[in-house]
Amino acid sequence: CYLVADSGGGYLSRLADDVEAVLLATGADVLDLARPLLDDPASPPAELRFAGRRLAECLTDALRVAESRGVRLSGAE
Repeated sequence: CYLVADSGGGYLSRLADDVEAVLLATGADVLDLARPLLDDPASPPAELRFAGRRLAECLTDALRVAESRGVRLSGAE
């Protein structure tokens, strides 16, 4: 769902901004935790798959945020 907000910055806009911030922060945390695992040639395949799935989920969230922001920015112009 995409929020069409006016420039007033109401409750739903702030809530959407907060959710986006959490999604992006989670992505950064997952990336920080996955890097050592990905850099270690001895990492077990199951752990690599798990990290890959979590990274894919975070990328999906980040792309959703970017798309949402892009729509909002293009609508403001």
